Amino acid sequence: MSLSDDELDRYARHIVLPQLGGAGQMRLKAARVAVVGAGGIGAAVIPALAGAGIGHLTIIDGDIVDKSNLQRQQLYKTGQVGMGKALLASQFVMARNPHVGVTAISDRLNADNADAFLGGHDLIIDGTDNFATRLMVSDTAVRLGTPLLSAAAQQFQGQVALFSAQPCYRCFVGDAFDADDCDTCAELGVLGALTATVGSFAALTAINAIAGIGGDLFGTLHLFDGAGLNWRRIRLSSDPSCRSCGRPSSS
Repeated sequence: MSLSDDELDRYARHIVLPQLGGAGQMRLKAARVAVVGAGGIGAAVIPALAGAGIGHLTIIDGDIVDKSNLQRQQLYKTGQVGMGKALLASQFVMARNPHVGVTAISDRLNADNADAFLGGHDLIIDGTDNFATRLMVSDTAVRLGTPLLSAAAQQFQGQVALFSAQPCYRCFVGDAFDADDCDTCAELGVLGALTATVGSFAALTAINAIAGIGGDLFGTLHLFDGAGLNWRRIRLSSDPSCRSCGRPSSS
C-alpha cells in the first residue's frame, strides 16, 4: 500500500506534521472505522475522518432526516428532509474524498446484527443518543475485541472516551441504563454547536489513536461544559463485576 500523487497533495498538511508524517497517514489509510449514528455526533465525525483519509468508513443509521436535525447536523440540507441519513452521509464521503471507501447501512443496530455490522473494523465510534444502544455497542465491541470510541452530547454537556478491553463503557455507566426509555436529546434538548464540538473532538481522538499520537488514550473520560466552556479529564477504573468485560471469579 502506498499514497498516490493525488493523496500526497491532498494530505500534504498532514504529512509535514512530525507527529504524523507519511507513516501516520498510511495508518489512517489502512484503517477501517465503523460509525454508529449519523446524527449530531456523526455529522461532525464523518466529514473529519473522510477528510483525514481513513481507508474505509462504515456508516450505520436507520434514521431519516427530520427538520429538527438541521439545527445541529450539518451533513444534511433542508431539501433532504425525509431521506435516509446513512445513504446521504455516504454520498457526502464519496464527494469529499474519492480515496475513502464507504459502506452505508440503513438499518438500526440490534443484538441480532451487531456482530455482523461491526465486525472487521479497527475502531468503532458510537454517536447514538440512547443508553440501550450504547451499551449494546459496547458489549459488542468487548466481544469482538475492537476498541470503542464513545461520544455523547446533551443540553450543554459533552463527553468523549476511548475504551479498550478494560475498562469498558458498561464499567463507566453500569447496568441501570439498558432500558430503551432513558432520556435523549429529543426530550432534554441540545445546543447545536455542542455536537459539532464534541464530534470534532471525537474525530481528533480517533485520528490520534489510529496514527499513534499522544500515548495511551484509553480509559480517560473527557467532559466538556458548553456553558462554562471548559474541559476536564477523569481517569476511569475497571469494574471487576462488570458483566461485559469483568473477569470471572476463579473461586
